[in-house]
Amino acid sequence: MKLLSATPSPYARKVRIALHEKGIPFELVTEVPWNAGATAPRYNPLGKIPVLILDDGECFYESRFILEYLELRFPQPTMFPRNVDQLLAAKRLEVLADGACDAIVLVFMERQRSEAHRSTPWLARQQAKVEAAVDEIARRIDAGSDYAVGDAFSLGDIAVGTLLQFMELRYPELPWRRHAQLDALAQRLWERPSFRDTVPASQTVVGVV
Repeated sequence: MKLLSATPSPYARKVRIALHEKGIPFELVTEVPWNAGATAPRYNPLGKIPVLILDDGECFYESRFILEYLELRFPQPTMFPRNVDQLLAAKRLEVLADGACDAIVLVFMERQRSEAHRSTPWLARQQAKVEAAVDEIARRIDAGSDYAVGDAFSLGDIAVGTLLQFMELRYPELPWRRHAQLDALAQRLWERPSFRDTVPASQTVVGVV
């Protein structure tokens, strides 16, 4: 199978980490979905990455849907806790982390516009979302464990660890390390091979004004 990805994308990175953790071989295809000539629209009507392209040409898109597909088709090792309360807790962390990533992307794109065309209230609204989400994640992770939820690596760790490293790249001004439990969790997660092998990197976006 192939995975359409972008090097800074936290959404594609979630899928890359899951594939790595599950030991599933795949071909990584990197592009900038914002730029002309991107192939993502051929496989995803929404024109977004990540897109997982199976050997038979079937496509799965949107990171949450792809992760659900991988969990159903390749259940071991599991990324979704079997305990219902822990599964719901992990999915809540994913919602918060994805929402924060959404807001960071909007901030980044707004900052690419000329200063005269930027909206200060819009930026402030997105920044408030990121700060509130990070505070809530810090409150909800399992401070008594080495993992975000329960006693095993899961979807919650993928979501939170990816968000925190994405902020290091795209939103470094937020002092999220003031939450000691988040800092400790990040250091543990970022030592895993799946995180070390997928560190996000900037790309050049063309055509944003």
